[in-house]
Amino acid sequence: MDKLLIKGGKRLSGEITIAGAKNAALPILCAGLLTADTVHLSNVPHLQDVNTMLKLLKQMGMRIEYIGDKIDLSGRSIDKLEAPYELVKTMRASILVLGPLLARFGEAKVSLPGGCAIGSRPVDQHIKGLQAMGAEITIEAGYIHAKAKKLRGSRIVTDMITVTGTENLLMAATLAEGQTVLENAAREPEVTDLANLLVAMGAKIDGIGTDRLVVQGVDSLHGATHHVIPDRIETGTFLCAVAAAGGDVTLKKTRPDILDVALDKLREAGVIITTGPDWIRAQMSARPKAVSFRTTEYPGFPTDMQAQFMAMNCVAEGSSSVSETIFENRFMHVQELNRLGAKIGIDGHTAFIEGVDKLVGAPVMATDLRASASLVIAGMAAQGETLVDRIYHLDRGYDRMEVKLSAVGADVQRVK
Repeated sequence: MDKLLIKGGKRLSGEITIAGAKNAALPILCAGLLTADTVHLSNVPHLQDVNTMLKLLKQMGMRIEYIGDKIDLSGRSIDKLEAPYELVKTMRASILVLGPLLARFGEAKVSLPGGCAIGSRPVDQHIKGLQAMGAEITIEAGYIHAKAKKLRGSRIVTDMITVTGTENLLMAATLAEGQTVLENAAREPEVTDLANLLVAMGAKIDGIGTDRLVVQGVDSLHGATHHVIPDRIETGTFLCAVAAAGGDVTLKKTRPDILDVALDKLREAGVIITTGPDWIRAQMSARPKAVSFRTTEYPGFPTDMQAQFMAMNCVAEGSSSVSETIFENRFMHVQELNRLGAKIGIDGHTAFIEGVDKLVGAPVMATDLRASASLVIAGMAAQGETLVDRIYHLDRGYDRMEVKLSAVGADVQRVK
C-alpha cells in the first residue's frame, strides 16, 4: 500500500496547474446515460473516483474512449440498468446513475451507497423526489429498485440542501413529462456545471445557479461538447499549503470567482492573494494568523476545505474555532494532527485550535479524502519526517498531488 513521505520545512515556489473538478466530473459522466448520442468531455481529472465511475458506466454498456483529459461517452448500447454493490460501496457518487437511468429507460436498480445507508449523507431525498415524479420505489436486500413508465414533472422541496440529490433530480427532470420545479436546490458551482452541460444537450432549465431550478421536460437529449470546470477544492488545498509552509505559488487554469469565501479567509490569515480570470497567486512570508469559520452550503465556507484550513490554523498565531455543520463525522483528522503536536480540542460540532510555534513529524493515518490533504499540509509545515498512510483516500480526489507539490519545492515522495 502506498504512503507519502514528507520532509517538512521547505518553502514553496513556482506554478501548479489545477485539474478538472472531481465533484463536477462525476455527475457529468452520469449525464451521458441520458442520450444515445456521443457526449465529448474535456478537462476530466485523472482520479480513482473517475475510474470507478467509468467502470460502472462501462459495465452498463456505455462505450467510452479516454485519451489524456478527454473522454467520449456513447450511451447507444446501454443494456444493464444496474449499479452493483461492489462498485457503489467504494464511492457514494454512484447513486447519480439512478435519475438518468430511470428517466431514459424507465427502470433502475442501484445499490444503497456504502457505510450508513439512509443516515448521514442520506439518499432519502433522492427517493422522495423521484417518487414525487411518479416513480415506484422499493428497497430490498440493500438495493433501490425504481420503476416508472414515464416520469412526470412535479414541484419538489427537499428537506435539506443536497448536492447529489439536486443533481440526480435535475437529470431525471430533463426527460420527465411537463414542468419540474426543484426548490431548496444546491447552488454549488459543480451543480451549475452539470446544468450547463444538460442545456448544451437540449434540456430546458431556468434558474441555473439559484436555489430554484425550473425544468421543462423534453422528449430526448442529444450529444454535446463540454469542458469540466476547474477543481476549486484542489485549488484551495494548494493555497492552504502555501499559507502553512510559506512561499510564492501561482495556480493556473483555475477560477477565483468560485472561491470567494476561502480567498477572503486566506487574506485574513495574512496570505497576499492576487488573481486574474484563470489564475491565483499566493505569497506568504510570515506565520499565518488564526482564522475561525463555520462550514455551510455554497456560497458559504465549503465543508471540503475545513480540514485543510484546520491544518493551517495548527501553526497559526492565536486561537481559532471551526464549526462543522454539514457532516457529523468530519473531525477524524484531529487526533492525527494532534500526533504531530497540534493543540486541538473538540466540543460537539466545534473544534478549538490553539496555534503552536512548530509541528514535529510523525507517522499518521489518513481517514478520508480531505483529512488526508490536511495531513500532507501539516507534514509540509512540520519539522522532520511525516509518513502519511492510507493515501488511497488522497488518490480518490487529487491527481498526483506529490508530483505537483514536488514541482514547487516540497519534499514529498510516494513510497511503497
